[in-house]
Amino acid sequence: MKAVIQRVGRTSLSVDGSLISEIAFGLAVYLGVKVGDTQAQAQAMAKKIQAMRIFEDDGGKMNKSVKDVCGEILLISQFTLLGDCSHGNRPSFIQAERPEAANALYEYTAELLEGYGITVKKGVFGADMKIEQFNDGPVTIIYET
Repeated sequence: MKAVIQRVGRTSLSVDGSLISEIAFGLAVYLGVKVGDTQAQAQAMAKKIQAMRIFEDDGGKMNKSVKDVCGEILLISQFTLLGDCSHGNRPSFIQAERPEAANALYEYTAELLEGYGITVKKGVFGADMKIEQFNDGPVTIIYET
């Protein structure tokens, strides 16, 4: 699994002009599921995301997690994270898991994050999503299991 984790302020996600999800602040997490990923990778991913200390404490140091600051997570499926551009100019997505298996691990990751007591909003798997995002910092972390 691969995730791009961004600290955000107000962030919203729409499909076909209809608002699907929005958060006031927290993390926008773009999640790609790779061929062969298992529930063990989802567990490691959720554990890392919920504990990642990328929010500032009173001293201005990144020392707090999304849970510590009562933030939310907008979890967005993103198979294009697994695009391979090493040959030619058109990405190959053969490393991306098939939709049925990828969606199951995406949903499982969301459940795991909720299990840590974090409010998780989601996109629509496989949809053409439009995202308005207000990056905070900006802080962007790429994590792969």
